[in-house]
Amino acid sequence: MSRIAKSPVTIPAGVDVKIEGNSLSVKGSKALLTYDLNPLVNVEITDKTLCMQWNKDDKNATAQAGTARALIQNMMIGASAGFEKKMTLIGVGYRAQAKDKVLNLALGFSHPVDFEIPAGITIETPSQTEVIIKGSDKQLVGEVAAKIRAYRPPEPYKGKGIRYADEFVPKKEAKKK
Repeated sequence: MSRIAKSPVTIPAGVDVKIEGNSLSVKGSKALLTYDLNPLVNVEITDKTLCMQWNKDDKNATAQAGTARALIQNMMIGASAGFEKKMTLIGVGYRAQAKDKVLNLALGFSHPVDFEIPAGITIETPSQTEVIIKGSDKQLVGEVAAKIRAYRPPEPYKGKGIRYADEFVPKKEAKKK
């Protein structure tokens, strides 16, 4: 039995939910998000909550119900409030600047790195060493953050690189003679 799928999803104020066949659409102030439901899972709208219905004897259906519930919950948050990831650049000469649909990064390479910002994502640079990634799709925000971090992940000796704002990078001790 899935503990996640058992709990209902509350619909926040200002969010409209529509179910048409196997397609669920969530419309809020930030975005319109759609999700194709697995045929093993049914969703019922009651008052201001969504409840998952599935065959409790089928292990695969139980797993799909938990996944569907988690994705629908993220859609509710994304459509109403949105998601954001904060990143910091640590290192001498490391800079970030967002212009139009391109994030320009100076990361100590011989060339600047230009990152094309995908549709549905906004990137802000309040200072030269801070990057804030915002969007309504949690998966896309995390993926963009991971791609930016992959250009220069934090190294364990000096701690230089791009890291999430809440990330802890354990420092290693240098080799001793």
